[in-house]
Amino acid sequence: MEQRDTFDAVAEIYAEVRPGYPRALFDDLAALAGLSPDAAVLEVGCGAGQATGDLAARARRVVALDPGPQLIVQARAKVAAANAEFVVSTFEALQAEPEAFDLVASAQAWHWVDPAVGFAKAAQALKLGGALAIFGHVPMPTPAGFVPAFERAFQRHAPGAWGHPPSQAWYLPAGPVAGIIQASGLFGPAIHRAYPWTWRLDPETYKRYLRTESGFNVLPEGARFALFDELAQAIADHGGVMDAPWETHLYVARKSPA
Repeated sequence: MEQRDTFDAVAEIYAEVRPGYPRALFDDLAALAGLSPDAAVLEVGCGAGQATGDLAARARRVVALDPGPQLIVQARAKVAAANAEFVVSTFEALQAEPEAFDLVASAQAWHWVDPAVGFAKAAQALKLGGALAIFGHVPMPTPAGFVPAFERAFQRHAPGAWGHPPSQAWYLPAGPVAGIIQASGLFGPAIHRAYPWTWRLDPETYKRYLRTESGFNVLPEGARFALFDELAQAIADHGGVMDAPWETHLYVARKSPA
């Protein structure tokens, strides 16, 4: 099983705990990418529909795909919109309609797409003047009051893992997103927007969220769940809630003329 396929095994938890996206992000998509009531949108890696409903509310048609069949089940249950179609497929394997879409959007999923295939396929699917939008959430550093207990937990159950940037740092401005869009030669310069927010996490919610993080699946099951339990206990021991800072980052680039 590839790492990106592990999400399907926890599809119900993923649907329950993974957060949606700021309203301001979709407002910016409307302005920067031409997302309008007449737009057709191709969503790459829809997961359990965290962004699909917001896209469907602002577009005429959304085709949402994900390689996880159980995630698609959850997305269908979450998004009761007649203009949303769901497809079980990777983007690489999809036979996309050429020049049929005004927007190709990917929420927390583009880092799983093969760049040698993804940009060309996105450009092929887009109408002239269409746009590619890539966005994702990034956890900021752990609040200081929790650091000692969290560090001890990682040292005990995942030695060497503490202190490394999270995988989601890929979406930060210092990461590769804007550069790889530009390097494709198929899109204009990416416009970036950032949205800071706070996620108030109780011990159980945090533990369930960690189960949806694919990076932890490299740990043996016993160590993995012991780590989750100890991190959750650290929150319980510090007042029962952690106000965790997060940021969401959006990149929008227009398809270049042929």
